[in-house]
Amino acid sequence: MTAISMEIIKKDTKTKARLGKLYTPHGVIETPVFMPVGTQATVKTMSPEELQEAGATIILSNTYHLFLRPGHELIARAGGLHKFMNWDRAILTDSGGFQVFSLGDLRKITEEGVEFRSHLDGSKQYLSPEKAIEVQISLGSDIVMAFDECTPYPATYEYAKKSAERTARWAKRCRDTLKTTDKQALFGIVQGSMYKDLRRESAGQITELDLPGYAIGGLSVGEPKEVMYEVLDYTVPLLSEDRPRYLMGVGSPDALIEGVMRGIDMFDCVLPTRIARNGTAMTRFGKIVIRNAEYADDFTPIDPSCNCYTCKNYSRAYIRHLLKADEILGLRLMTIHNLHFLINLMAELRKALAEEKLSEYRQKFFQDYGYEM
Repeated sequence: MTAISMEIIKKDTKTKARLGKLYTPHGVIETPVFMPVGTQATVKTMSPEELQEAGATIILSNTYHLFLRPGHELIARAGGLHKFMNWDRAILTDSGGFQVFSLGDLRKITEEGVEFRSHLDGSKQYLSPEKAIEVQISLGSDIVMAFDECTPYPATYEYAKKSAERTARWAKRCRDTLKTTDKQALFGIVQGSMYKDLRRESAGQITELDLPGYAIGGLSVGEPKEVMYEVLDYTVPLLSEDRPRYLMGVGSPDALIEGVMRGIDMFDCVLPTRIARNGTAMTRFGKIVIRNAEYADDFTPIDPSCNCYTCKNYSRAYIRHLLKADEILGLRLMTIHNLHFLINLMAELRKALAEEKLSEYRQKFFQDYGYEM
């Protein structure tokens, strides 16, 4: 018995989009879904209650950061990540692979694992596939990601090939470490950079492991969006029809819509929370920078069509004042709005999918938001 299972409710007749339900130990998740990122056991500035009010049903936390601070043993003693952070819905934990490989000269990759120096204090640390799974078992997340080597962009063919092959070997070691459980499910990660034959080989090697779900990694790492969409076009069909498909690190509205239309079920990204803290809001008619002087006397909501807590109660002028005065409430109100915007976007996509109006929805959204068609 596996911890999670996927039910496909409906397939779009004009695209590869799917409407589904993901059953987890901590609730049922309607897909396609956007997962807010709570890297260090918190979605920055948000309480768990506010996340629930925004409609979040699953969030992401990070193995690398929680391994370094406060430590997975401490979180285990607290009763696991759900109890530690008072979140009773589903949690996916990234393996830490992306963070480790982004350290550059501060890490050394071998077949066994990765030796690196902590970004916090410079201390020597080590993560292997077995260790990454051990940490995630201690955290008690519902979905556990395999430890992978995230291939940067651009990458040579030779580097991408070695990286993808190592990722497949590491995925098998992760599977053997986690074993069968009804509490946690392991997702494998397909790599291969922008090379079609490598993506095909990687997808074959990862799906052979018969895991409960699959992710596409190594995208949204600096490549043009057209290239990302091309990779999705030929990679998604290689993944099992009856398992959830997760596109890692993608959160702009256009990429979410394009990903859904190509058959992706799950997304995560720091984008909405990061740009919120920089004073940028997502609205139905594109992004606006609330810090700008033009909003100093604007007493309308961030987005008049939005029904989030922020838009129901506060004006652009007030939020701009908070941001300019470095008041924490400004960051909180912006974050509440941006997360609500993306979570609501996914709900609208699910509705359009159910009504066979996905292509029409995309066209109208792109026109309103200001994207080129």
